[in-house]
Parts: sequence; C-alpha cells; structure tokens
Amino acid sequence: MLWPLPKVFSSLALVAMVSFAGVAEAQSYTFSNIVVQGNQRVPTGTVASYAGIERGKSMTAGELNDAYQRILASGQFESVEIEPQGSTLVVRVTEFPAINRVSIEGNRRLKDDELRGLLKSKPRTVFDPNTAEADAALLAEAYAQHGRIAATVTPRIIRRQDNRVDLVFEVIEGDTIEVERVSFVGNKAFSDRRLRNVLATKQANFLRNFIRSDTLVEDRIAFDRQALRDFYLSRGYADFRILSANAEMTREQDAFYLVVNMQEGQQFRFGKITTSSQVPEAVAQEFQNTLKIKPGVIYSPVLIENAIARMERLAIKNEIDFLRVEPKVTRNDRDLTLDVEFVLSKGPRVFVQRIDIEGNTTTLDRVIRQQFRAAEGDPFNPRAIRQSAERIRALGFFEDAEVTTRPGSAEDQVIIDVNVKEQPTGSVTLGGSYSVDDGFGLAISLRENNFLGRGQSVSASIGTTEDSDEFSVGFTEPYFLGRDLSFGFGLGLSETDSSYTNFDSKRIYFTPKLSFPVSENGRMGITYSYYQSEMSEREDTESSNVIANEISFGDRTTSSLGLTYSYDTRLTGLNPNAGMLFEVGTEYAGLGGDNEFLKSNAKVVAQTKVLNEEVTLRASFEAGMLNWMGNNTSRTIDRYILGSRIMRGFEPYGIGPRDQSNGESDALGGNYYAVARFDAEFPLGLPEELNVMGGVFYDVGNLWGLDNVDTSSSTSIVGEDGSFRHVIGVSLLWNTALGPLRFNFSKALVKEDYDKEQNFNLTFQTQF
Repeated sequence: MLWPLPKVFSSLALVAMVSFAGVAEAQSYTFSNIVVQGNQRVPTGTVASYAGIERGKSMTAGELNDAYQRILASGQFESVEIEPQGSTLVVRVTEFPAINRVSIEGNRRLKDDELRGLLKSKPRTVFDPNTAEADAALLAEAYAQHGRIAATVTPRIIRRQDNRVDLVFEVIEGDTIEVERVSFVGNKAFSDRRLRNVLATKQANFLRNFIRSDTLVEDRIAFDRQALRDFYLSRGYADFRILSANAEMTREQDAFYLVVNMQEGQQFRFGKITTSSQVPEAVAQEFQNTLKIKPGVIYSPVLIENAIARMERLAIKNEIDFLRVEPKVTRNDRDLTLDVEFVLSKGPRVFVQRIDIEGNTTTLDRVIRQQFRAAEGDPFNPRAIRQSAERIRALGFFEDAEVTTRPGSAEDQVIIDVNVKEQPTGSVTLGGSYSVDDGFGLAISLRENNFLGRGQSVSASIGTTEDSDEFSVGFTEPYFLGRDLSFGFGLGLSETDSSYTNFDSKRIYFTPKLSFPVSENGRMGITYSYYQSEMSEREDTESSNVIANEISFGDRTTSSLGLTYSYDTRLTGLNPNAGMLFEVGTEYAGLGGDNEFLKSNAKVVAQTKVLNEEVTLRASFEAGMLNWMGNNTSRTIDRYILGSRIMRGFEPYGIGPRDQSNGESDALGGNYYAVARFDAEFPLGLPEELNVMGGVFYDVGNLWGLDNVDTSSSTSIVGEDGSFRHVIGVSLLWNTALGPLRFNFSKALVKEDYDKEQNFNLTFQTQF
C-alpha cells in the first residue's frame, strides 16, 4: 500500500509522550539489567550504548528521559518506548524499515539519471523520513531551476516484507513559468534593448520550446547582476549600482516580470596616468613606458589589470622580486576624470610552498599546473593566482574549479589548494546547413577536448553537401614540451563536384602546425603542408581548352612551409566596443613535390559599435598574391577563387579570368586578388525576442592575373587584366534558436558581361 510520509510518521511524538508518562512520576531509578525488545537489525548492545545507562547507578527521571531521547535521536527507530520494571529497564523499539529501492515517477522534462544524483536516500540503507523530505525538496528545487517553480514532489513508501519499503518520489512537473518581460529602471546611457543583450535571462518568444533561457532561475539572475555591473564598469561608469532586481509574478500567475532598478552615475575617463616607485631598483619612468593607457580613454578596471600585469612582467624581467603594483585612483568630479597613480612598492616576502590539487579523477595534475605561471618556490602573487583560476575554469574540463590559499609550514610560505569537479569533455555533434552555393549539407563530428586527461584535443568529422565531401581528423597539444606552444596536425580528404565548374577535384592533405604567442595580442604560427591534388573530367560535359589541358596534368603533390602572424585586439583592446584583427602569412612550396610557388596573403578587419552600441560597423580588407616559380604551370585549383564568402553578389567562380573556348565559359581563377567589404548591422524595431537584425553592405573587389599559365591552347581568354567590381546589398540576420540564418539581397553596380551574378544568397547552420 502506498502511504504518504506525513500520515505514517505524524504519531511519533504522541507515542513518545504516552510511553514515558509513567516514568516521569518516579523520583529515582537503579537498573541492573536492560532488556531490548523489537530490534532485528540493530544489536541489543548498540541500543544499550545509545541509552548510555550505567548498571547499578542511581538516576533521576530527567536522566532517564535523556536516555530515551538519545535512543530516539540515533535515527534508527520509528518508535521508542521505555518501561522500568523494578531493577530491569525494558526498551521496546520499532526499527525504521530498510529501503528496498528508490524510484522517481511522473518526471518527463528531467531524466532519472539527472535527478537520482541529487538524492541522499539510497537502496539498502535505513529509511529516514527527514532525509526523504529533504530529497523531495531538492528535486523540487531542480525543477525550479528549469523554470517550473510550481512543480511538487511527494515522497511515498510502499511496505514490503521483512520490514522493507520502496521509496517513491511522485513528481507533478507543472507548467514552465517564463520571463514575459525584462525591463530596467534608471538607465539613461543605454537602451533596454542593449542591456537585455548583456543578460543571460531572456524574454519569452514563440521559439521558447527550443530554448530555456527565458525561464526564471535564481542563479542566473545572480549571474546577470554581475554581468550588468561588469558591463557598466568597463564603460567608465565607476559609480554604477544595482539597487534591486525583482521578479514579480503576473496577475494570471503564469509568467514573471523581471525589473532591474539601477543607478548609472556619470561616465568617467582616464585623467593623469603616473607612476611612482618606492623601490630603488625599480625606475618609475621605465615602468611608466610599459603603459598603453592614455588620458581621455574611457575608464575600465580591465585596463588597470592589464597595466599591472605588464609592470609585473617587467619586474620579473629585471629580476625584481615581490614588487607590488598598487593603483591609487583620484576622482575629479568637475571634469569627470580619474587620475591613476601606479605605486611600486615591496610586498611581503611570501613564497609558494606547494600546489595541492584534488578532485581530478581523469585530468592529469600537470594539465592544471600548466595554468599557473608560478611554481613551487616562486614568489607568491595573489593577482596571478586569480588569473590562473580563471584559466583553469576556461579550460572547459571542469564543472566547478575553486582555487584558495592557506598558510604554509612557515610564515613566509603559502599553500595553494585547487579543488575541481570534472565534467564530460567529449561530444558528438550532428549538424545541418544550407546555402545557395553548396545546397543542403550534413556534418557529423566527434570531439574529445581532454584526451586521456592530458588536455589534448582529438577530433574526427565527416561533412557532405550536394557539391562536396570532406573527411578529416585532427589533434592539438596546447602545451607542447610543457611550454606555451601549441602543436597540432590535420589529416583529411576532400572531393568536390561543383555545379559551377566543368571538372571535379580531389585533395588529400596532411598539415602539422606549431603556434606560440609573441606579444600580448600577437601570435605566430608555422605550418608544414603536404597534399596531393588532381582535377578530373566530368562525365557528359565538355570543358574549355585550358581546363582540359589542366585535367591532363593528372596528380600533383605539393610540399610547403608556411609562416603566419596574427594580431587581434577585438577582446583585449582599450575600447570594449572596438577591435582590430590583422593577419599576414606566406607559404613557400618547393620542399620536394611537383609544385614550386610563393603565396602571400593579408587580412585586416576593424569593427566598432555606435549609437548606444546597437549599430555595428565593420570594415575588412583582404588580398593575396601567387608567384608561380616551378617549371610546370599552375592549375585552376592552385590559383585564387573568390566565392560568395569573400566577394558577395557573385556565384562561386563568378568573377575573374575565363576561357570561353568550345562554347564554354570556364573560370580559371587568378594569381592576384583584392577585396574590401563594408558592413553595418542594426536593429529593425521588431520585437527583440525575435532576434532579427538588418544590415547593409558594400563590396568592391578584383581577381586577375594568369602568369605562368599555359594559355597557348586557347585564344578565347577574357578578364586576365581584371577590373574592380562594385556590389551593394541589404541583409536580414535572424539568430534563431536552431542557428544563425542570413539572407543577402545584392545588386552589382559595376561588373563585366561574362561575370555570373548572384542576387540572393541564403546561409543557415545548426547543431542538433
């Protein structure tokens, strides 16, 4: 029979009082014998030890009551009765039943495995009603974290033979209560729309069945408060405060209104930036020269942290230990500036005694230790330890990572404790895509980001579209030889059967790579590439003379060495709303193989946000040059091809030199290209929960040059000298719950007659 817990155990207190009523009348007792009745699992001696009564010793009624309470407090018995019978004390007990099994019923949204991990009631343990009630509260809280605050969980028992019970948690999930509206009070510098983009809590929309960020979760609100504070502080609002963040239920009690009441204050900028030194060997001007902050820049604590880090690195370089950099900020309310003086002083002589790591059952200790810039015996730097903790969390290997310190074996020693809780690091991804160029596509990938607990990444993927197939495997060791040196390689096969060409292609490649930082924002990469490629004739098609000649070349191998440099300030620059990416690379082929060439590429991207950070402006420039140096001639697949991802408004192979012999118009690619792209993205005034943005763009580009190309077989080549094409267009960007969807509508203002224009382009990617 199924019994709710309150009905079964509500009479416990009454039984205790009635059973002990006769005892309270006596004044004192002396027992030479204790008899226990009703116990089955708990030995008689254990029950007597709970009572704590000494034989032959006189005791009062109050002390006898204390003995009764001790037996009851052991948590082993459903009921307890004590009865003095002369010199014998009779203790009658009814043991709590043993739990036969634990089950959860009525749950659909949350799986059994997810909920069972919360329970403290386990099979083959003594049933405790208090524990069962606490477990029910934990299950209800789990549902509340998923927005189902009306969920109820009732623990019930089913009596079995041999004093055993089945414990059943009956779940009534209820409906999800969503956040209908997120609004702000007191914001003047930024609109509600902009601030809502900062929060993890989102307003409900018609796609809410696919997302859960529109449910009210208490932990998420705490995170949102910190995110909002960081947002304002990084933009110079040093006095920003959140007065309250209240969630109010609607009158219908089916949704919440989240209202954030804030006080922005004034925006401050940096005033005077100075450095003073109290350490003789630390020259103030030398440390001042490391600063990149200039007066007039919007104040941000992140810039202060970066400045301190640069000074500490200089101190280490100059072998100055225990240097403390303390920023002293002076307010100038009249002109809304903050003067910052970096004071260099000697900190306490404290060393790292050791680093203790716990909780890592799979991840090797060295993977965690690599995130520390300090080792045992190095000077202790609290700021560096905080940064190490952030790097450990950023690995993505751990559900939780806590880094604390405690005193060591001496006054000048400190021990760093790292306590982590691991989480799964492998994933299997099934993805889909669609574009006008490639048609529908399917991708399957397997990835393990912490292979054998070594912090290494291993991946394998299969991708196919209507026009291409690709198979690849990859490996990355982020700390090669124990240094900040990334080593990896890729191995793969790609085949194309594009409807935009009159030939098929096949490529097998192997590319090992080393990369390492060379500055705060700069990184260098060295890549070796070996690949075999060929062009093949397509059935039932006729190619132009040049393409037919290139197909006859058959397989060719390329062995090359490449060098790349990138400089990226999009996340670490002085302005949180602006950034720049600069990439330059060169590749030399001729280390064996059939081909010899020198290829150089450059790319610059600049981006900023204006008008309350709601409008994004982006400009990019990209160029490349191929200098063919071998005795043989290049092929179309060796030269540059401008697809719609580089130059919008045209089909893949849509611009550049073409061979029009044999009634065809085959694209040949080019040895040189240059493209400039300008974009603006802005809100359309639609309900923001739709996540729909608008955009306009302007592209200008050129593809030209057929140096070292065998054109003797054709006299019908056009576009070799090239010309700049100009394209304008509008975009509709829809960030759906399934993935980003982009519609591009374009019109070529300047083009050649033989170009192949593309007025509409749609791209869509998702993972499921």
